[in-house]
Amino acid sequence: MALLIQYTLISSAVLILVALGGMFSERSGIINLGLEGIMVFGAMAGAMVMVLVPENWPKAAIIVCTLCAAAIAGMLSSLLIAVACINFKADQTLVGTAVNMLATAAATVIIKAFNTTRSHGSDFSAKLDYNRGYKAFIIHTSKIDFNWFEVVGLVLLVAAIVVFYKTKFALRLRACGEHPQAADSVGINVYAMRYAGVLISGFLAGLGGIIYIAAANSTWHFDYGVAGAGFLALAVMIFGQWKPERIAWSAILFAVFRSLSNVYTAIGFLHALPISGTVYNMFPYIVSLIVLAFTSQNSRAPKAEGIPYDKGAR
Repeated sequence: MALLIQYTLISSAVLILVALGGMFSERSGIINLGLEGIMVFGAMAGAMVMVLVPENWPKAAIIVCTLCAAAIAGMLSSLLIAVACINFKADQTLVGTAVNMLATAAATVIIKAFNTTRSHGSDFSAKLDYNRGYKAFIIHTSKIDFNWFEVVGLVLLVAAIVVFYKTKFALRLRACGEHPQAADSVGINVYAMRYAGVLISGFLAGLGGIIYIAAANSTWHFDYGVAGAGFLALAVMIFGQWKPERIAWSAILFAVFRSLSNVYTAIGFLHALPISGTVYNMFPYIVSLIVLAFTSQNSRAPKAEGIPYDKGAR
């Protein structure tokens, strides 16, 4: 049971951050289907930093540099979506899909080149081993090993709740996602607010990417991407009704089912059941389909999401 709690905390931290990122973007009026790809870019940047940091660096420096690299990479990659959707008014669904396709391919090529250069041609794989950086994030206790990633996820969740309900910024952001023409008429810069929403989503999804690959693993094959975690976070966001506290509870629910695939062999009665491990791996995606099938009709997305803003339209 302790192992299940440990993996649930890790998975929920990932889902909360990425789903919150999607929430801020969609609240501004931009559908960010590229969360999966942004996670890959953030994971790649953070992992490369963990590989490259000097051995004599203190743990705090490794943690800060890794998180900053992942967040910056996430924001830079989210600019692809922002420029295409806001400035060029491209189809937001297609742009997000293109970023997802680009990310895994680009990460595979970059990591292979990175490994080839470092090994002088003897390693041409898309796998990174960041064991030393991984150990810097572990918090050992008597029963459960916690992780600094989980602390970061909790802090950012609290920050998101405060920002969402207590600031003028969030009120303006939500106005741009509901009725951008009305927001513009009272002096709110709709383009700037939508850029802010997408950049926040990149910041959070980039962090979610490095947490996904590094919270419970010391190596990662980047040709696998992030195995659909970004799309699962979108399901969490919809089930959470685009509200941060509901997203948190939804993420915990989905994280429990996702964690079962990792720990079911350590839980006696589950291991005794005549169920294949593949079924446990499918659980979070099956649950997401069932949940969305029963809740999507009552979901209320921001009215203007997915609609390019035309300043001249009224």
